[in-house]
Amino acid sequence: MKTLLVSGPDGVRQAAALLAAGELAALPTETVYGLGASALDPIACARIFEAKQRPLSDPLIVHIPDESWLYRLADPVGCALDLALTFWPGPLTMVLPRSAEVPDIVTSGQDTVALRRSAHPVFQQVATAFGQPIAAPSANRFGRISPTSAAHVLEELDGAIPLILDGGPCSHGIESTIVAVEEHGLRILRHGPITEEQLSAFAPILSGSSDIAAPGNLKSHYAPRTPLTIADPSTPPPGRIGLLAFTAPVDGYAEVECLSPDGDLREAASRLFAAMRRLDNAGLDAIIAEPIPESGLGVAIMERLRKAAARE
Repeated sequence: MKTLLVSGPDGVRQAAALLAAGELAALPTETVYGLGASALDPIACARIFEAKQRPLSDPLIVHIPDESWLYRLADPVGCALDLALTFWPGPLTMVLPRSAEVPDIVTSGQDTVALRRSAHPVFQQVATAFGQPIAAPSANRFGRISPTSAAHVLEELDGAIPLILDGGPCSHGIESTIVAVEEHGLRILRHGPITEEQLSAFAPILSGSSDIAAPGNLKSHYAPRTPLTIADPSTPPPGRIGLLAFTAPVDGYAEVECLSPDGDLREAASRLFAAMRRLDNAGLDAIIAEPIPESGLGVAIMERLRKAAARE
């Protein structure tokens, strides 16, 4: 299969046409690039799992074209409507009781569905042209570093999908926050650009374990091929080692990527996956990742780094 890299209005039309035909198209969102298929077509969704080599036990996020689909696909319990009015379109995914209209393959057989409405203008154009919900997990091989540019998608899925719609680099650079909305509170299943502090204004944040399987919530995820360790970078270990630094480089490393010289967590998040990918492609023996302060968006960044460092 030849993978086409397209952009502009013609690219939007081509992507919408492929989705309508039950095929795949990689699309830009404000978080990372997604691998899109018609969310109401089980065969099309099966193509996502095949192209990504994704286990069927890992559910898909459904991106809706407008809020009317919230009522068609789910039961907006608790403060779901308030969250939608505040954070949609944007990088928040809500896990809610599903309707019968959602195919089982999308939810991995669960009674809940993960819904989001993207704020990326190109994604919105495709969603409007297609007119139906789009299932779109990250457009990469399963468990690998998430793509934040069209070039990253091509590196991951060239020859496995028919089309990549280039909408430029992603602004947030890490995946959406996933929150399970319950009658009396919110349970954060994956940290992201919408922080716990923002969510706590709407309902209590629930603690404890959950039996909900959330997208991208396995122990090992976002992983480079090069072994990655989270550690104090002040003393470089022997060998050809790369450093993923937060603010400042440290001498003695073969390759260094700084996430934010000014210590800006949003800038660090937006650069995280691209920096990891560059280090992964540099022929290193290992990567040291400097810990990030765990406040606000730093919680989400450290969550990604821990999953990248995990080896199952």
